[in-house]
Amino acid sequence: MPDHEPTTPADSTAPPNRRDDWLTTAELAQEYKLNIGTLRYWRHIGYGPASFALGRKIFYRRTDVQAWIAEQEHRTRRGGTTTGD
Repeated sequence: MPDHEPTTPADSTAPPNRRDDWLTTAELAQEYKLNIGTLRYWRHIGYGPASFALGRKIFYRRTDVQAWIAEQEHRTRRGGTTTGD
């Protein structure tokens, strides 16, 4: 029996309920360079990436954040196309 616990490699097929897939409001703000107050306000008005509460702590799933950002990019993207003249 080994002296340490076995480790499993992190991969993108990991179940979404793993803690390393969750971001707190502060972690999300830091990682994406957003203001914590902005994230709190967005949550209050029902805007922004999906979030959930565990007790009094708010979490965001990394996959939900990435999906929301992709949606925003798709909806607001300008330029980069040719007119075909």
